[in-house]
Amino acid sequence: MNLMPPITKNLLIINVLCFLASLAFATRGIDFDGLFGLHFFLASGFRPWQPFTYMFMHASWSHLFFNMFAVWMFGRIMEQTMGQKRFLFYYLTCGLGAGFAQELVQLTEYWYLGFANLKEVPTTSGPIAMADFLNLWNTVGASGAVYGILLSFGMTYPNERLFIFPIPVPIKAKYFVVGYAAIELMLALSQSGDGVAHVAHLGGMLFGLLLLLYWRGGGGNGSRGGYSRYDRGNSSWDNFRQWFGSLFKKKEPHIDVTYGGRYGQDAAYRQKKKEEEEELNRILDKVKKNGYNDLTPEEKRRLFDITRK
Repeated sequence: MNLMPPITKNLLIINVLCFLASLAFATRGIDFDGLFGLHFFLASGFRPWQPFTYMFMHASWSHLFFNMFAVWMFGRIMEQTMGQKRFLFYYLTCGLGAGFAQELVQLTEYWYLGFANLKEVPTTSGPIAMADFLNLWNTVGASGAVYGILLSFGMTYPNERLFIFPIPVPIKAKYFVVGYAAIELMLALSQSGDGVAHVAHLGGMLFGLLLLLYWRGGGGNGSRGGYSRYDRGNSSWDNFRQWFGSLFKKKEPHIDVTYGGRYGQDAAYRQKKKEEEEELNRILDKVKKNGYNDLTPEEKRRLFDITRK
């Protein structure tokens, strides 16, 4: 935990604490998820803070585990790439975007199914008052933000190979992200009734994509603060076409992420890598000859910094 970037670490802690709090309050008869989960905005249970707080609530241990596992696996990498402030802003934007998408699809259902004209909704267990029925539309989970993180990883490290169970062979990150998005889209259109907010997942990815393209187009000083773009001056549409086209190229895209979040194949970057490799070799040779305790405090710090990257 001490080696984990601070935003990622705190996100894990907050999510776990919120889940434990929901369990503790449930024993006292207090519906913690109902208070902080995201209700349909026309429901009586909706509160202004819910579009933010819902992403820190989870329905079960497995729901919490898989979301936090993804935050730990990919979030720490993207935090080091983007920088702390930009990563936190990106994470929250994806979560808020996912909530907005979920509200939009619920509004569509509300009008399309004619709920606006009903006072009761017939169910297998009997009619339910419309006010009570709308309060059942409650969304919890960090999945929208997590899907945004997956998208950013796939766009930043498109050719990084991942081992995904149960696929027996490694798969490139760009194919993994596109495949995941396609599966979520099919599930969203299938109306499977599995209780999973697939549209929210897609909403998190969409808002993440828009934000990444904005940064990569130079918006928000995209070349500073930990995250850059493909080419300065390109429109967001040009950047999207360039990234999407790279999915089908065998040649490695002209992208390289340096330490701290900027990327670009330039002489300064290659020189920096060469100097760090030489310094690392010198320190390791000293450790091999005299042991780790013979290193100076500065050498220990440099060894930690270089090997952590």
